[in-house]
Amino acid sequence: MSVGQGSPGVHAPPAGAQNAAGVTYTTVDESYFEARRLKRHARVWSLWALGVGAVISGHYSGWNLGLANGFGSMFFATIIIAIMYLGLTFSIAEMSPALPHTGGAYSFARTSMGPWAGYITGIAENIEFVLTPAVIVFFISSYLSAIFETAPAFQPVYWILCYALFVGLNVVGVELSFKVTVGVTLAALAVLGFFYVSVLLSGQFDFSRWALNIGADGAELQTGGGPFLPNGVIGILASLPFAVWLFLAIEQLPLAAEESHDPQRDMPKGIIAGILTLIASAFLVLFLNTSIAPGAAGLGKSGEPLLDGFRTLFGTDIAKILAAIAVIGLIASFHTIIFAFGRQIYSLSRAGYFPSALSVTHGERKTPYVALITGAVAGLLVMMIIWFSLGADAGGALIGGTLLNMAVAGAMLAYFMQGMSYVVLKTKFPHLQRPYNSPFGVAGAVTCMIIAAVTLVFQFTDAAFRAAVIGVAIYYAVMMAYFLIHGRHKLILSPEEEFALTKGEAEYKSY
Repeated sequence: MSVGQGSPGVHAPPAGAQNAAGVTYTTVDESYFEARRLKRHARVWSLWALGVGAVISGHYSGWNLGLANGFGSMFFATIIIAIMYLGLTFSIAEMSPALPHTGGAYSFARTSMGPWAGYITGIAENIEFVLTPAVIVFFISSYLSAIFETAPAFQPVYWILCYALFVGLNVVGVELSFKVTVGVTLAALAVLGFFYVSVLLSGQFDFSRWALNIGADGAELQTGGGPFLPNGVIGILASLPFAVWLFLAIEQLPLAAEESHDPQRDMPKGIIAGILTLIASAFLVLFLNTSIAPGAAGLGKSGEPLLDGFRTLFGTDIAKILAAIAVIGLIASFHTIIFAFGRQIYSLSRAGYFPSALSVTHGERKTPYVALITGAVAGLLVMMIIWFSLGADAGGALIGGTLLNMAVAGAMLAYFMQGMSYVVLKTKFPHLQRPYNSPFGVAGAVTCMIIAAVTLVFQFTDAAFRAAVIGVAIYYAVMMAYFLIHGRHKLILSPEEEFALTKGEAEYKSY
């Protein structure tokens, strides 16, 4: 790693880089990276759990809001989004071992297209990873409110307690964090598996009666038998953001690259096993949860669809007990995405795109505690602003829907940029050592880009989602102004930056 000695200063990057990108680099000594070290722990099993655990809450709550457009709309939207994620994850499976940095998506775009593209991608992923746990903790509080029969006004207390507990677990150490991740992920899948088997054995499965209980006018049909696509193609497009919730955040695995013992070998195995697990569970929950009461019409506006399913199968009292166990699924994602935003903020700040103080790690435990606390405060602040400015009822609706769409909008831009990164890396860096090659190649990456772009455009053109996308655009404008005025002159030669500036020829180093 090329680092200067003595007091910080400014120097030019390798030939042409400063003029081409308009950025300058601050020289730091070894003590800078000593204060930002991470600890290696993860292997394939941990990475699989990290990917599946990050997403699994989407199989408990959130996806079901797309059923308001009819079962068929959600079914076709899920197929389309599953194709997008196959293109994305197999592209990442190739890029991540070739660029094994904790920066993940930012480092892919930075290497392939320069610092501005890296920053744009990093901001998109930052929006996704900071807002996604905010949405999840809202669903956790919905479940807990139903279980303990607490008033809606009590929900912010659940949010604060959950953030404090799971940020604390992530700060304690990477070993504990991954142990918790594996445990809660397996428990979350076990709860879903129990639910799937219970539906099939209950005798209450009736696809036509319940899954098709929305009429062409959007009204509930008491005897079912409604149209498969009550809203036609528009309904499919409207359901795309909610189908994303069945897979959102699987792409966080590369953020653990510098905490993995062998990222070149383990990362592809972990992410591919993860997406295949999630596709199987996604279609099971879509069919089985919807094919019992209250069906598509009821689940389309529910904050706890799995709990509704348990109520149907076992009655209210037993359902409460099962719902308490089911909260594990939401906790799995909440915990693992807190890990993700901690590493994502850490990597961008270590390289100077965010203030470098955010990347300091705990002296003994080597966890990015400043980034973890900062991300948690940011997500909680957004929730509190919505909640207290609009009131509990309106705020709850916005957090469950609009905030979800803000997270999806950030994700779609990040996916588009990662697909583009893959294409550019294929053409501009043919010499790059690739321990794994995607079987879908450029076609898979381009397909991912197209679907992500369509989803994002529809979010902007649909009045129901427009406010969320405008909110993302405002945040982008603020962050781009920060980088233009200040951030681009404070970059630091982190592992991602040196790898990019030497066009992949520098020996990879992590700290």
